Amino acid sequence: MKDFGLDLAVIGNGHTAALVDPTGRIVWWCYPRFDGDPVFSRLLAGDEDKGYCDVVLDNMAQYASDYERNTAVVSTILTAADGAAVKITDFAPRFRNFGRIFHPPQLMRIIEPVAGLPRISIRVRPTSDYGSPINDHAAGSHHITYRAKDFSFRLTTDGPVPYIENETPFVLTRPIHLVFGPDEPFAENIVATCREFAERTRGHWTDWVRRLWIAYDWQDAIIRAAITLKLSNFDETGGIVAALTTSIPEAPGSGRTWDYRFCWLRDAYFVVKALNRLGATETMENFISFILTLASEESMRPVYGIVPSTSIEERIAADLTGYRGEGPVRIGNAAVHQLQHDSYGSIILAVMPMFFDRRLPRPGNEDLFRVLEPLGDKAAKFAFTPDAGIWEYRGRTEIHTYSAAMCWAACNRLAAIASHLGLAERASHWSETADRIQARVLSEAWNEKRGSFTAAFGGEHLDASVLLLPEIGMIEADDPRFVQTVAATERELFRGKHVMRYMNADDFGMPEVAFLTCRYWLIDAWWRIGRREDARDLFIDSLAHRNRYGLLAEDIHPTTGELWGNFPQTYSMAGLILSAMRLSRSWEDRYWRG
Repeated sequence: MKDFGLDLAVIGNGHTAALVDPTGRIVWWCYPRFDGDPVFSRLLAGDEDKGYCDVVLDNMAQYASDYERNTAVVSTILTAADGAAVKITDFAPRFRNFGRIFHPPQLMRIIEPVAGLPRISIRVRPTSDYGSPINDHAAGSHHITYRAKDFSFRLTTDGPVPYIENETPFVLTRPIHLVFGPDEPFAENIVATCREFAERTRGHWTDWVRRLWIAYDWQDAIIRAAITLKLSNFDETGGIVAALTTSIPEAPGSGRTWDYRFCWLRDAYFVVKALNRLGATETMENFISFILTLASEESMRPVYGIVPSTSIEERIAADLTGYRGEGPVRIGNAAVHQLQHDSYGSIILAVMPMFFDRRLPRPGNEDLFRVLEPLGDKAAKFAFTPDAGIWEYRGRTEIHTYSAAMCWAACNRLAAIASHLGLAERASHWSETADRIQARVLSEAWNEKRGSFTAAFGGEHLDASVLLLPEIGMIEADDPRFVQTVAATERELFRGKHVMRYMNADDFGMPEVAFLTCRYWLIDAWWRIGRREDARDLFIDSLAHRNRYGLLAEDIHPTTGELWGNFPQTYSMAGLILSAMRLSRSWEDRYWRG
């Protein structure tokens, strides 16, 4: 099997999602939802031949794969040396039905001959319990049921079941259809259903894209990033996962393997912000429902399961050797026990448009404000208490500049909301609280000797997260201290055209890779201080580092240019959208005037 790395596409529907490589091999699918057991786990199986579904074309010579325009449907064409060819169409059904979104835990695959007489075999080699092969299966007349210890799932097909069961090569003379999903009878005609679901899914995505407000420049990149962010939103609760995978290492040999299939409040804020910028406000409204479930908790955690009551205690998956053999593979995330005080600001900033965006059908009111106030109280209380910070250090705590600044943002926005609602006393209270926090942050996070705001109060180390201070309103971009901070960042955190998070040793040693969204933070900072051509050039270069499908992971190796880290990373895709919308030329200038 060829190693395509993270040159993968995502198919999904807001309930489930899978990763497909350029030859049509499904290498990752957690069932029945984002945080479930990976039925297809080949991505993390090292050299072991398990955990995938593929179509093997005899004497394959070429392959081509891409998304169908403005959809989450992937089309792959495999061509043999003699010119025989087969087309594979992969998607997860999603469309409006009976007034609500239909999004079952299903994958659908249509395999059809497009030239000659292609000879293929279909291989289905599922796993359960994180990497243990499923050997217990039973074939029916039109299906195969795969039974694991804790669940079963079914492949329904109009293809030759004995050939699929035994991986027997056969000549494909007509289209065949495969449906992976719950172990239930498929009551409808599978051919008509797959064709109908494919067309309705295409229609759903093209209609969703049509309603986006996008910039003139880089439209295809923005659209693909937006669809990818939407695929990371678990519709049933409103939770937004940081990525769809676990344990893709941040760097080779690093041991930095984490499970990102959960909802970080910080990451979700960036996703909501990016989609709001495009006019896709429904994700924010759903996320607010998710937040309201959590708001009564005594202590806010930085990360939750997409169903908040689900345990995400960290453990090791013994039966998966890891991406390219790089383990360990982790299930769950110990960050659930950390203190990360920026979460309070992330929540309130994400909710704030509810009070000011007149497009929304259910605007924020005093009741919602009263729900948010206790979060502001905690922000004020913990602003200057050490925490693990935005980068989730496991071995130390400090008073991190970004965390304190986001606590300020929580109080500052509560003041604005209270004023908007005519609550003068509360507006005054929150404004005074915010002013006190801001004065201390700007004083104690500034290092005169370094000529920069630093990662933590009284610290020496630089950190890319302080580039966000003007973004949240903590300081004006033309303040000499911020301009100096940008210069210091370039001097110490730039690697080629990539930006490191920091360059000091952490729990695992010195960082080796650049964090992709930090480049977008620097781009935005340059734009703010007037270096707009530099910002555009660095942004355009960033687009060349997406994979063939237009997707980004968390990290990039500054020397090799290879993508690393969990995938696709919502932080990175949100950063792309926000920078593109900021840097783009206007429609008025380009469309109407030529």
